[in-house]
Parts: sequence; structure tokens; C-alpha cells
Amino acid sequence: MSPGRTLAIAERIIRQIVKDRRSAALIIVAPLIVMSLVGFSLIDQKPVLNRVAPGLLGTFVMFFTFLLTGVSFLRERAQGTLERLMTTTVARGDILVGYLLGFLLFATIQAAVILTFTIVALQIEYQGNIIEIVAVLLLLVVVAVNLGIFVSTFANNEFQVVQFIPIVLLPQIFLSGVIIPTDQMPSVMEAISVVLPLTYAVEGLREIMVMDQSLADVWVDLVVLAGFGLGLLIAALATLAYDGRRSA
Repeated sequence: MSPGRTLAIAERIIRQIVKDRRSAALIIVAPLIVMSLVGFSLIDQKPVLNRVAPGLLGTFVMFFTFLLTGVSFLRERAQGTLERLMTTTVARGDILVGYLLGFLLFATIQAAVILTFTIVALQIEYQGNIIEIVAVLLLLVVVAVNLGIFVSTFANNEFQVVQFIPIVLLPQIFLSGVIIPTDQMPSVMEAISVVLPLTYAVEGLREIMVMDQSLADVWVDLVVLAGFGLGLLIAALATLAYDGRRSA
């Protein structure tokens, strides 16, 4: 891999997204609207809002990051940019990591917007260190970016990316402990929740924000999230290589 080529691809992605008003709206405006609707509907029930805030944070960060990455990466494929890159001498690893870094910047900004709005506008009460909360969210962002890249390789248009949401994201929302704690679910559903990355993000955030734990106390959740991120990156690289051979 070549760091120079990787950073050049990341820089091009960053410039392209900055010029795209739809992407800018998706990064800033859409999360604020959704968070306002959900958060202010519970504003008079502070104990409930404080309890569900970690789950909402994890859910919205994963949802909007997945959507931003999936649609943007698909657009690269549809415009032929990705295919042209793959016909050059640039390694597929450079291409994928370059896209990852480019998307990661905006996904991190998006996560920061969601977290800031939750704390400042909704005024939730939390116990843990804000830096440790950010650390968990950043790991989740990496997972969601890689998931978006991986899933978008199977879509042919933006509508198909959206169609993956019920398959990829809804099970995580319902089975990750956002609505019902995983230990209160039927045994089959609890078993499924073990293989969902959002489960570990919600658990880690809840332990820090509600139970006043530290990163050292949720190290298992962090390791599992990192494993999901690495696994999805490898899967995306494999599907990218297959797509390149098929195009050739």
C-alpha cells in the first residue's frame, strides 16, 4: 500500500462531498431534524430520555453514517470513478482505505453533531467522561462506514441502498438493546443480538453514560467493535476485488 495514493483518494472524496449540497444536508440537517423529533417528544420525561439516550446516540450515528457512506460510495461506482481507479496500478487496499478515510471525516463530523445536539439541546444527564463517550462513537463510526461500503457493492442505485436498511439496520435497532434490554428478550433473539455490532456500541455507551463506567470497564465491547470494523473492511475489500474481476 502507498500512503500517498491513499491520502490522494481521501482528499478527492473530501472535496467531492464538500461540493455536494445533498451530502452536506445529510451530514448536518437530517440528523438534527430526526433527533429533534425524537428527543423533544421525550423532553418532559427526563428519566426516560436519560435512559434511552445512549441507545439513540448509537442508533442515529450508525444509521446516518451507513446512509452517507452507502450512497456516496455507490455514486462513485455509478459515475465510473471507482472502475477507472481499479484499472490503474493503484492497489485495491489503497482505494478502499482512501475511501474509508474520506468518508470517516464526514461521518465523524456527523457523530459530533448528533452528540452535541443530544447534550446541549436535549440537555440529557450523563455520568461518564465525554472523551470516553466519543471514543465509543468513533469505533461505531468506523464500523458503520465499512458496513456502508460493503453493502453498497451489492446495490446498483441509491434506491437499492435504501432498501438494504430494513435488512441491515432495523434488526440491529430492535435487537441491540435500544428498545428492550437484550437479557429480557427471548433466547433466540438474544442469541442474534450477539452478532450485531450495534449491541456492543449501545452496551458500551450505556455503561459509560448511565452506570459511570470507564473504557477499561467496557474493553470487551470495544474489542468486539474493532473486530467488526476490521472484518467488514476485509469483506468490502473482497467484494471490491470480485467486482473488479467481473467488470474486467
